[in-house]
Amino acid sequence: MVPLKGGAFRMGAVGPETWIADGEGPVREVTLEPFWIDQTAVTNDQFAAFVDDTGYLTEAERFGWSFVFHNQIPKGHRKHVQLVSVQGTSWWARLDKADWKKPGGPGTNIKKLGAHPVVHASWNDAAAFATWSGKRLPTEAEWEFASRGGLDQKIYPWGDELLPEGKHRCNIWQGPFPQEDTGEDGYAGTAPAKSFRANGFGLYHCVGNVWEWTADWFSPNWHLTAPMQNPMGPASGTGRVIRGGSFLCHESYCNRYRNSARTQNTPDSSTCHTGFRCVMS
Repeated sequence: MVPLKGGAFRMGAVGPETWIADGEGPVREVTLEPFWIDQTAVTNDQFAAFVDDTGYLTEAERFGWSFVFHNQIPKGHRKHVQLVSVQGTSWWARLDKADWKKPGGPGTNIKKLGAHPVVHASWNDAAAFATWSGKRLPTEAEWEFASRGGLDQKIYPWGDELLPEGKHRCNIWQGPFPQEDTGEDGYAGTAPAKSFRANGFGLYHCVGNVWEWTADWFSPNWHLTAPMQNPMGPASGTGRVIRGGSFLCHESYCNRYRNSARTQNTPDSSTCHTGFRCVMS
C-alpha cells in the first residue's frame, strides 16, 4: 500500500469530454484525511488467498453466471452463446459458469493470470475481501484524489494527452469498437495489475484495465449539496460508483478512462472488466 497525505484537491471536471448526466461537475474543492491505498487493483493471486482462507464463493459462482464481453469468449464457444442486450448494447453474453476463475467462461482459466486484476467480483465480493484483509473500499473522493496522483485538474493520471510522445499509458480498446480490439497497447484483455507507468503517487492502472468499485452509492447530484470534508456519498441508492474505465473503453462509446469519469452498477453485478482496490484509514 501507498500512504497518501490527503488534504485539499479539486474534484470533478467540466469540458467537452465529460458526461454531464453522470454528475462529473462542477469542479469543487474537497478535503480528505490521510489514508493508505493499494498500489494496484487486487490480483487473482491475492483473491485466491482470500478464497483459500475463507472458502468464500463469489456471487457469480452462486448465481451460476456472469457477464462476458464477446471478444473475451474463446472463438470456438462464441457460436454456442447468445449475446444479450445490456444497457442498449448487444456485445455481452450472460454466460453460464463464468466467474473469477473462468473469466471468459468455460474453456478459460487464470493459470497464467495470477498478476492480473481479479474480475467478476461484485461490490459485495469486493467488500468481503476488504473486510477479510483489514481494509475497506475507497470513497469516491479518495479514489479520485489517488488517481490524480498529485496533479491538478488533469484529464488522465499523467496529464492531458492520452498518448504522450505517442506512447500508451493505459490499457483501453484500440480499433473499431466493438468488432475488434487490435491490442496496440499490448493487451486485448486485462493487463497485469502493475503495467505501464505509475502515476505521481506510485499507483498503477487507475484508469483503463478494469473498473474499480468504490464505497459510495451513486447519485448524479448528491455532491451538489454534500459536505466537502471527507464526503462519503449518499446514505442509500441502487448502484455503487465504479471508477476508472476498463480495457473495453473506447472514445467512440465510453471514454470514461479519465480521472473525473464515473458511472455505476448494482452491488451484486459482476463482469469481465470490473475489479477493485482497497484502502485503510
